[in-house]
Amino acid sequence: MTAVVWFRQDLRVADQAALRAAADAGGTVLPLYVLDDVLPGRWRMGGASRWWLHGSLRALAGDLTRLGSPLVLRRGEAARTVAAVARSVSATAVFATRHVEPHWRIADGELRALLAADGIGFHILAGTTLFEPGAIRNRGGGQPKLFAPFWRACQAAGAPPRPLPPPPTLRSPSPPVPGDDLDGWRLLPAGPDWAGGLRAMWRAGEGAAQQRLATFADDALGHYHSDRDRPEPGGTSQLSAPLHFGELSPRQVWHAVAARTQAGPQSAQGGWTWLREVGWREFCAHLLAANPSMPDRPLQERFADFPWADDPALLRAWQRGETGYPIVDAGMRQLWQTGWMHNRARMIVGSFLVKHLLIPWQQGEAWFWDTLVDADLANNAGNWQWVAGCGVDAAPYFRILNPVLQGEKFDSRGDYVRRWLPELARLPAPLIHRPWQAPAPELAAAGVRLGTTYPQPVVDHVVARARAMAAFEVLKRRHSAHR
Repeated sequence: MTAVVWFRQDLRVADQAALRAAADAGGTVLPLYVLDDVLPGRWRMGGASRWWLHGSLRALAGDLTRLGSPLVLRRGEAARTVAAVARSVSATAVFATRHVEPHWRIADGELRALLAADGIGFHILAGTTLFEPGAIRNRGGGQPKLFAPFWRACQAAGAPPRPLPPPPTLRSPSPPVPGDDLDGWRLLPAGPDWAGGLRAMWRAGEGAAQQRLATFADDALGHYHSDRDRPEPGGTSQLSAPLHFGELSPRQVWHAVAARTQAGPQSAQGGWTWLREVGWREFCAHLLAANPSMPDRPLQERFADFPWADDPALLRAWQRGETGYPIVDAGMRQLWQTGWMHNRARMIVGSFLVKHLLIPWQQGEAWFWDTLVDADLANNAGNWQWVAGCGVDAAPYFRILNPVLQGEKFDSRGDYVRRWLPELARLPAPLIHRPWQAPAPELAAAGVRLGTTYPQPVVDHVVARARAMAAFEVLKRRHSAHR
């Protein structure tokens, strides 16, 4: 008896319910990963995610080999490829973890039909969210549409089940099942080595993820509540990519952090503040499960008529980190060089794109999708809709972040800007977030030539804010006229 375990965004051996169920079935186990470059359509993995996937698969392959059954890699249409592999080894069952992404839900249905035709069982188990989508309900029986009541309902549901240990050993099918060579997939960039910054900052794989979780829980958790909004030095966990790729399960991080909340009031405050962020991840996943079009269409339908601007030059300036607003540009350059950006910076650059430049949030979402190592369909869409004000639980339309004041508040000494914008490093703190207001002698002493070594602001904040408010008023009038 052979069971196939279909790995997707659950690249771990601990708290892997599908792997554990297959091992407990008592037969041989075939771990399988299928690279499907067609199924997700325009949401195929971006360059940074493919870089991470390469490292994560290499680490998973090593872990599974040590347990006794090597990982088999195949490329092709997901459902048909899994079904073909299952038939080739005369499998009695295929085990997988449930995912909320629309393309995976479609693939699950296709695979179930293919396997049923061959008499092969298909078992989908929980493991990518704390609670199964649809399980969190309000008093009326519906899914809460706002985060606060959703989170209260999660807390009222009690702690999620404790994580499962990895199977002690696996038995591999004989003869060995052939698979692709990981390097042959060319997941790593072939052009200029822009991945150097990724390698310097990250190490993919379950072991590295567990180490990062332990370090955060032991060393930074007590300061998380006070440090989380300061991008330099960052007080965040940087666990978003391991969570997206499933190198860690949400149950693992929940219990690891919840255990530290007993250490004292400071740890308790930091721990529950951080777990609330895990709750936002959960909220976005449940929203996507209930609204499959969320990555493409606003959850508030009236925003489909918003008078967005079409300005490729401004979009490119934002992407390159050349807007003339240092806190915005620092965030965008951190993203390009490391595949990651601090959460406060994400809010600032997102607000700047959609409200200062009036560029559609979907264009920012697409850029993040290609450049973030933690590009997650639910989180990416949910966060961009929140910033744009078009989500079910969104920032109010009149909340337009002032990039100068945001920089002065959260990067008061200018350390974050100096790190990512070395051309401004010699400016004193009172001027570093508004170099266009610096006296000429100060600019000369710092070696800054506005318009040459660093750009002038692409828009004036006061003018851009007024334009955004006018656009929102147009939307309100259109919506009122159609009532």
